[in-house]
Amino acid sequence: MHIYKILRPEDWAELERLGETSGAPVDVADGFVHFSTAGQVAETAAKHFSGEEGLILAAFDAGALGEALKWEVSRGGAEFPHLYAPLRRSDVIWHAPLPLVGGVHVFPEGM
Repeated sequence: MHIYKILRPEDWAELERLGETSGAPVDVADGFVHFSTAGQVAETAAKHFSGEEGLILAAFDAGALGEALKWEVSRGGAEFPHLYAPLRRSDVIWHAPLPLVGGVHVFPEGM
Protein backbone atom coordinates (compact mmCIF):
# COMPACT_ATOMS: atom_id res chain seq x y z
CA MET A 1 0.00 0.00 0.00
CA HIS A 2 1.28 3.43 -0.89
CA ILE A 3 1.11 6.33 1.53
CA TYR A 4 1.85 9.95 0.66
CA LYS A 5 3.74 12.91 2.02
CA ILE A 6 3.18 16.46 0.76
CA LEU A 7 6.37 18.47 0.95
CA ARG A 8 6.97 22.17 0.57
CA PRO A 9 9.83 23.07 -1.80
CA GLU A 10 12.28 23.78 1.03
CA ASP A 11 11.47 20.46 2.74
CA TRP A 12 11.92 18.54 -0.51
CA ALA A 13 15.24 20.34 -1.12
CA GLU A 14 16.44 19.36 2.35
CA LEU A 15 15.46 15.72 1.75
CA GLU A 16 17.30 15.74 -1.57
CA ARG A 17 20.38 17.43 -0.12
CA LEU A 18 20.73 15.46 3.12
CA GLY A 19 19.12 12.15 2.18
CA GLU A 20 16.84 12.28 5.21
CA THR A 21 14.91 14.75 7.31
CA SER A 22 12.85 14.91 10.48
CA GLY A 23 10.14 16.51 8.34
CA ALA A 24 8.42 19.86 8.27
CA PRO A 25 8.21 21.99 11.43
CA VAL A 26 4.82 20.44 12.29
CA ASP A 27 6.36 16.95 12.05
CA VAL A 28 9.24 17.94 14.34
CA ALA A 29 6.81 19.54 16.82
CA ASP A 30 4.55 16.46 16.87
CA GLY A 31 7.44 13.98 17.08
CA PHE A 32 6.54 12.03 13.94
CA VAL A 33 6.28 12.46 10.18
CA HIS A 34 2.67 12.87 8.99
CA PHE A 35 1.52 10.81 6.01
CA SER A 36 -1.85 10.33 4.31
CA THR A 37 -3.44 7.48 2.41
CA ALA A 38 -4.65 7.97 -1.15
CA GLY A 39 -8.15 8.57 0.23
CA GLN A 40 -6.93 11.18 2.73
CA VAL A 41 -4.30 13.14 0.83
CA ALA A 42 -6.58 15.56 -1.06
CA GLU A 43 -8.23 16.63 2.20
CA THR A 44 -4.78 16.99 3.78
CA ALA A 45 -3.73 19.26 0.91
CA ALA A 46 -6.86 21.38 1.24
CA LYS A 47 -6.63 21.65 5.03
CA HIS A 48 -2.90 22.17 5.55
CA PHE A 49 -1.57 23.45 2.20
CA SER A 50 -4.43 25.57 0.87
CA GLY A 51 -3.28 27.96 -1.85
CA GLU A 52 0.37 26.85 -1.67
CA GLU A 53 2.26 26.43 -4.92
CA GLY A 54 5.39 24.44 -5.67
CA LEU A 55 4.45 21.43 -3.55
CA ILE A 56 5.85 17.94 -4.14
CA LEU A 57 3.86 14.76 -3.60
CA ALA A 58 6.04 11.80 -2.59
CA ALA A 59 4.85 8.20 -2.47
CA PHE A 60 6.14 5.58 -0.04
CA ASP A 61 5.52 1.86 0.46
CA ALA A 62 3.91 1.60 3.89
CA GLY A 63 5.15 -1.96 4.39
CA ALA A 64 8.75 -1.03 3.66
CA LEU A 65 8.80 1.56 6.46
CA GLY A 66 8.62 -1.21 9.05
CA GLU A 67 7.63 -0.93 12.69
CA ALA A 68 8.45 2.79 12.80
CA LEU A 69 5.17 3.39 10.91
CA LYS A 70 2.18 3.54 13.25
CA TRP A 71 -1.48 3.94 12.31
CA GLU A 72 -3.09 6.36 14.74
CA VAL A 73 -6.48 8.01 15.08
CA SER A 74 -6.40 11.62 13.96
CA ARG A 75 -8.66 13.94 11.95
CA GLY A 76 -12.31 12.92 12.11
CA GLY A 77 -11.50 9.68 13.93
CA ALA A 78 -9.71 8.23 10.89
CA GLU A 79 -6.44 6.36 11.22
CA PHE A 80 -3.47 8.13 9.64
CA PRO A 81 0.03 6.75 9.07
CA HIS A 82 2.70 8.37 11.26
CA LEU A 83 6.41 7.62 10.92
CA TYR A 84 8.45 7.63 14.12
CA ALA A 85 11.78 7.76 12.30
CA PRO A 86 13.53 10.10 9.88
CA LEU A 87 12.00 10.47 6.43
CA ARG A 88 14.57 9.01 4.01
CA ARG A 89 14.97 9.93 0.36
CA SER A 90 15.85 6.32 -0.41
CA ASP A 91 12.32 5.29 0.68
CA VAL A 92 10.61 7.53 -1.90
CA ILE A 93 9.04 5.31 -4.59
CA TRP A 94 8.09 8.24 -6.82
CA HIS A 95 7.50 11.94 -6.55
CA ALA A 96 5.64 14.46 -8.66
CA PRO A 97 4.72 18.14 -8.62
CA LEU A 98 1.39 18.95 -7.02
CA PRO A 99 0.22 21.87 -9.15
CA LEU A 100 -2.35 24.36 -7.95
CA VAL A 101 -5.05 24.92 -10.60
CA GLY A 102 -7.96 27.20 -9.85
CA GLY A 103 -7.11 27.10 -6.16
CA VAL A 104 -7.18 23.28 -5.99
CA HIS A 105 -4.20 20.90 -5.99
CA VAL A 106 -4.25 18.49 -8.91
CA PHE A 107 -3.06 14.99 -8.04
CA PRO A 108 -1.38 12.59 -10.50
CA GLU A 109 -3.71 10.25 -12.34
CA GLY A 110 -3.75 6.64 -11.21
CA MET A 111 -2.88 7.23 -7.58
